[in-house]
Amino acid sequence: MNKGSENTDYFAHETAVIDHGCKIGKGTKIWHFSHIMPGCDIGENCSFGQNVVVSPGVKLGNNIKVQNNVSIYTGVVCEDNVFLGPSMVFTNIVNPRSAVVRRDKYVETLVRKGATIGANATVVCGIEIGAYAFIGAGAVVIRDVLPYELVVGNPAKHIGWMSEYGHRLHFDAEGLAICPESKEKYRKESDKVVKLRH
Repeated sequence: MNKGSENTDYFAHETAVIDHGCKIGKGTKIWHFSHIMPGCDIGENCSFGQNVVVSPGVKLGNNIKVQNNVSIYTGVVCEDNVFLGPSMVFTNIVNPRSAVVRRDKYVETLVRKGATIGANATVVCGIEIGAYAFIGAGAVVIRDVLPYELVVGNPAKHIGWMSEYGHRLHFDAEGLAICPESKEKYRKESDKVVKLRH
């Protein structure tokens, strides 16, 4: 293990590789065979499972959970409390070719606060995944996903809405829904969902 981060109040397994020039927040845990590359900015209390790669310049917020076998490529930005499921995939070039170098053409992908991306899902670059959106396992996401939106399939299609606690929302005739766990209320307004403030 090479602890190349500016600070040392995080945990890295002895098989992890931490390159010089990255920033890793307090309380973050990096497990077996993971590689954190230069220029990364990783927040506090994150968790990286086995065999995770974080490419140069990636920005990750606080309390992000990255499960096994995930590669987070340059151009990806994740806000706080994002969940990246096992073996999910990001891309960062729209039209990759082995013989054509396009390192100066990386396209940004933005994952907003609290979003979940399920196991084996693929996120094509250049899109925004809204706050608390939920991407089902195996989905192939080729367009923006709205806040609280639930999408599944290939290509990913809208099938409903999710609460901040990860429960399917069922709206009544007035367009109101209540999360069964948190009891928080949500309103459906045409093609979007908002959480009601108390």
